[in-house]
Amino acid sequence: MDDGVIAGPKQAALQALSIFKQLGPPLGLFINTSKCELFSKEGLRGFPDEMKISDALNFEILGVPIGDPIFCVKSIAEKRAHASKFLALLKEVGSVDPQVALLLLRQCGGFCRMVHIARCTPPSVALEGLHLFDEEVRQTFSDSMCIDPSDSVWQQAQLSLSRGGLGLRSASLHLSATFMSSFSMSGFATNTSHHLLRSLDHFNACVSSAEAISIDELLNSPTTQKMLSTKIENKQFQLLFDAFSIPNRAHLMSASSNLAASWLSVIPSPGLNLHLDTAEFQTALKWWLGIDMFGGSRCPSCSTQSLAPLGHHALTCRYNGDVVSRHNQLRNTFFESCRQARVGGQMEVGSGLGHDERRTRPADVLVPNWDLGKPAAFDLTVASPLNQSILNEACVTTGSSARVSEQRKHASNDVKCSELGWSCIPLAVETYGCWGAEARLHLSRLASRLAARLNCSKSHATSTLYGRLNLVLVRANARALLSRAYGVASDIPA
Repeated sequence: MDDGVIAGPKQAALQALSIFKQLGPPLGLFINTSKCELFSKEGLRGFPDEMKISDALNFEILGVPIGDPIFCVKSIAEKRAHASKFLALLKEVGSVDPQVALLLLRQCGGFCRMVHIARCTPPSVALEGLHLFDEEVRQTFSDSMCIDPSDSVWQQAQLSLSRGGLGLRSASLHLSATFMSSFSMSGFATNTSHHLLRSLDHFNACVSSAEAISIDELLNSPTTQKMLSTKIENKQFQLLFDAFSIPNRAHLMSASSNLAASWLSVIPSPGLNLHLDTAEFQTALKWWLGIDMFGGSRCPSCSTQSLAPLGHHALTCRYNGDVVSRHNQLRNTFFESCRQARVGGQMEVGSGLGHDERRTRPADVLVPNWDLGKPAAFDLTVASPLNQSILNEACVTTGSSARVSEQRKHASNDVKCSELGWSCIPLAVETYGCWGAEARLHLSRLASRLAARLNCSKSHATSTLYGRLNLVLVRANARALLSRAYGVASDIPA
């Protein structure tokens, strides 16, 4: 059995120890009292004599400082210094492979490094130390990605992937939510708990007035860290949204759609074509965070349009072949997924159509026996939520551009598909990775086939499928942005 801690008033600790001794042995659990250590300022009568006794007022248990504020602050500083060594190594990784560095920063080097401290240490003691840690994370991101984020850009980066950010959660901002959820479930929390009340004040200052909670609500209903952190993220997202221009709002709405950011969770693998080189990844991050890479210069491919800060023209310009290349790469990836799921399929089917009709054939990928025995003609299309015709709607409703693209595909292909006995299924995706409703429905069905074929859970198959498709999409976008940011491909830095 792993080590454990019993903490509380003397009588409660004695009672808990008695329960362990009584109920543990039938379950194969035995307490080795000679290896136990007792910290107490009260009398020790009633505890086994063989227990080690300490009257230290400052000590650590399972990595958490217990004691006066000075000791706790010093302990947190030591842990921050230890975490800094890992962050320094990540900077070195970033100079070689920023895609790997960001994945490690999010999953191993950021908030997760301090979450245990945040759960067990009052915010009044831990806040300053965690704020300094947040600054180190920001500097690590800047150095390893070669990006100097403004405050608003960093605010977006700290949002979760599902809100259009990079998942680099702020330890200091979410400190109160982390501590409150832990303390409120400890069994010792009351509506007069000093540390809990101060944490609640800090938390309510970080959320909207509509989502503020009272001490009674916190104690009387189950409250998880995720629930509380979601309220904080809602406020941060809304502050960012309100400060944005209309194009930036449309960008944020699309990027925060379900699984749009799945490309950021892909484990980099050049052998599986799941890797972006340094220039591609850094460019993709700047674009994802809305950083201007063009400075108002004119498009070197068509020489007629200015390059907008969010990259709309660069990703929709018909010159230079980038739009066609992106479409073909997505088509090929979808086809390979169909083949892997053993559902069959053919690419660019034109059988039975004349030469002119084949040029507008409705099936990028034709899958037999997909829709109640009927062949399904999957037609992929990429749309921009920053298009002027849909911009005002896209900044309010997620997926507006993909929905319009689906409607257009049906209008142009339904008759052709009906004549051939096919079902017309448009797979519309926005440039930021937001897939249309029909696409999500059929990708879900494909994920079920993949899960059965690969003997894995459907959730894993779904995240893998979207991650692969969206990584291909983002890589093609990055190349289009790069070719225009540097004028010609030969000028793109290695």
